[in-house]
Amino acid sequence: MIPVQRPGMNDFYHVQDAQPDSDGLIEVPLIPLRDLILYPNMVSPLFVGRDRSLAAISAAQSKGQTIIGVGQRDPNQPDPRPEDLFEYGTEIALGRLLRMPDGTTSVLAQGRRRVQIVSYVQTEPYYRVKARPIDETVERTHEVEALMRAVLTLFEKCVQLNRNLPDEAYIYAMNIEEPGWLADLVVSTLDLSLEERQAMLENVNPIERLQRVSVLLGRELDVLEIEEQINAQVQQEVDRNQREAYLREQMRVIQNELGEGDPFQQELEELRERIEAAQMPEEVYLKANKELERLAAMPPMAPEVGIIRTYLDWLIDLPWWQMTEDNLDLAHAERVLEEDHFGLPKAKERILEHIAVRKLAADKMKSPIICFVGPPGTGKTSLGRSIAKALGRQFVRVSLGGVRDEAEIRGHRRTYIGALPGRIIQTMRRAGTINPVFMLDEIDKLGQDFRGDPAAALLEVLDPEQNHAFSDHYLDVPYDLSKVLFITTANWLDPLPSALLDRLEVIEFSGYTDQEKLAIARHFLIPRQLEQHGLKGKGLRFDEAALQAIIREYTYEAGVRNLDREIANICRKIARRVASQQPYKRRITAQSLIEFLGPPSFTNAKVEEEDQVGLATGVAWTENGGDVMTVEVTLMNGKGNLTLTGQIGEVMEESVQAALSYTRSRAKALGIKPEVFEKIDVHLHVPETAVPKDGPSAGVTMAVALISAFTERKVRVRTAMTGEITLRGRILPVGGVKEKVLAAYRAGLRTIILPEGNRKDLIEVPKKVQSEMTVHFVTHMDQVIELALLPDEPKAKTPSKPRAKASDATKPRRTRKTPAKPTLDQPPASSAAEFSYNQPR
Repeated sequence: MIPVQRPGMNDFYHVQDAQPDSDGLIEVPLIPLRDLILYPNMVSPLFVGRDRSLAAISAAQSKGQTIIGVGQRDPNQPDPRPEDLFEYGTEIALGRLLRMPDGTTSVLAQGRRRVQIVSYVQTEPYYRVKARPIDETVERTHEVEALMRAVLTLFEKCVQLNRNLPDEAYIYAMNIEEPGWLADLVVSTLDLSLEERQAMLENVNPIERLQRVSVLLGRELDVLEIEEQINAQVQQEVDRNQREAYLREQMRVIQNELGEGDPFQQELEELRERIEAAQMPEEVYLKANKELERLAAMPPMAPEVGIIRTYLDWLIDLPWWQMTEDNLDLAHAERVLEEDHFGLPKAKERILEHIAVRKLAADKMKSPIICFVGPPGTGKTSLGRSIAKALGRQFVRVSLGGVRDEAEIRGHRRTYIGALPGRIIQTMRRAGTINPVFMLDEIDKLGQDFRGDPAAALLEVLDPEQNHAFSDHYLDVPYDLSKVLFITTANWLDPLPSALLDRLEVIEFSGYTDQEKLAIARHFLIPRQLEQHGLKGKGLRFDEAALQAIIREYTYEAGVRNLDREIANICRKIARRVASQQPYKRRITAQSLIEFLGPPSFTNAKVEEEDQVGLATGVAWTENGGDVMTVEVTLMNGKGNLTLTGQIGEVMEESVQAALSYTRSRAKALGIKPEVFEKIDVHLHVPETAVPKDGPSAGVTMAVALISAFTERKVRVRTAMTGEITLRGRILPVGGVKEKVLAAYRAGLRTIILPEGNRKDLIEVPKKVQSEMTVHFVTHMDQVIELALLPDEPKAKTPSKPRAKASDATKPRRTRKTPAKPTLDQPPASSAAEFSYNQPR
């Protein structure tokens, strides 16, 4: 090995300070110092890499001279010019050169004295300047001694608080007797900017420098004291955590010796493995790991441990990529739909179209948002299950009836105690796949109160443009719902906000005819009830007459729910006899229904059998389907007052006024004396007074009843009618035509009068019903009168002995016996031209 001689302080002794000329100037080489200010009497290594600086050092060492080090104004300047250097610098004595591994050269430098650059003698191949040395001799007085002691006291405290300053720095400062030297030493140890260091170098007055140093030491001491407080607090917390970690480690070792592991650590490892196996999206994965790190840093008994654990369980258990493969066999889907449901051609056709499009362009199409609208018991919910079965998907259902809190949809934020995700995320977790058939049942029953509007929260869920990043307040990460096939159900659409309705593809479910109910009972209801009651193979059968009697006399509905209930009632009574080993009837006939079901509940009492004066039959739309109702008008001696009863709403009141005004305007043509209207009171009544009724489509029915009462011509009560009337007698189209025609058909009416504008709606009525009914389309009230009133009309006459004179009242007035309770029951996808009321449940 070759010994290497290390440079020491002895290397500087042979280098003498430059001698000034007659002008007091010295001429020596100069090197720029990058981000460094070297003070007199200070020793520091210099790292030299520039050729100009190396040439200056070589020239100075070859002659045994000093050089001048001057700081750069911009440390990033690669080749500074004279104008890029400060005016004041330090005369430096250089030691031996050492080459470093990175190619640079290191040299130990000792500051000698301050100098002021006067001029640059040469610039190539290195800088050579003339400079004026600065003398710093100062008399040491009592004031200077006191100032030096104050600086030393402050410097001692800084050394004690600053771990980066060795204790030898204070010892070295204690032995300095010159104030300027002491100031330079202290400044060299402080963390100051380049400008502040250069300002201290340029300050040639030792006393002023010492005063400035005391200010800097005071500022540094304040910072160090604050830092010390923070460090003390951190150290205290670290010590506590270390103590806890030490105790836990001891506990872990003891448990391992006893054969018991740390349950908390095992739980963390289990969570970590489950997060990795869940294959979450990147954003969710980062969120889960962040929460897991928070959980690992908490003590097991911390209150937030359970909250974070529950949150992680939700993230892990949610399906992020699990998907069932769709069965795109159209023949299979059509067979499943036909096996499970009778009729419903529109809904089945739409589902088959969806499967066909997925078969051709599965990656490009967006899942539709379908809304089944129709009366109860028409198969909306059960069809959703059949769709899931046909597609081979999971079926999940959420009932929205009575939901009033927005958090039920979007979830609660985790800041609340007992917070949970909304029903959408809960149901997706239960489904276990990202593409189930998701049924939102009873969407028209959503409420709204101070807790928010759930219908508004559904706007994001039921929008294919937004639901790919559904935001649940609890999860706080986006969740993809775009693969879900959403199916909503409603009895009517009026309660839905327009923005929500715009997102739905509406498919109407109409009521069933008697023949359709009969087929449904044969193929679906009876086999299912026999199997559920253990009567399969017992020889029990229902006659067609018995089923028709149940449909017409024991149920009155648009769907088949009550029909299913009555069949189940019969099966229960048979099952009881079978279980008791008693003889039972194997054939259910129409005559035996009274034994099982009691007397009939419905006997078409809503429709009179005989034609009468002032009694007209109308048809109405309800959310439970169509219904038949009658309008009664009676005349009494009076003063021309009009009385309305039967829970009639404001729109229907206006229809009565329009019908009465039309009747008065046509009095002469109808054979009514005009003075009659001023001498009698009119009472119009709609039966079932406990049920609110409203809508303009009863105008035709009321006009017929009024004209019949005034002309004493009988009305064909077996003729149903609907339509809105104007003051000129025009008949305007109405909505809910299909339900109204089916209601008349169920009630045994075979003649109906409809507005001409509703001719196009008859295409939705089943062909079977159309073939058995006579439909008259009218445009004016004159046509209605010819069709609805019997021709053998007696001559209209004024009631005898009027109680009031014609002058007592110039126009009809009405009084109300029962306050109106208007409702807004409207049929789906129709205008306001409706006559509807709520059928009793």
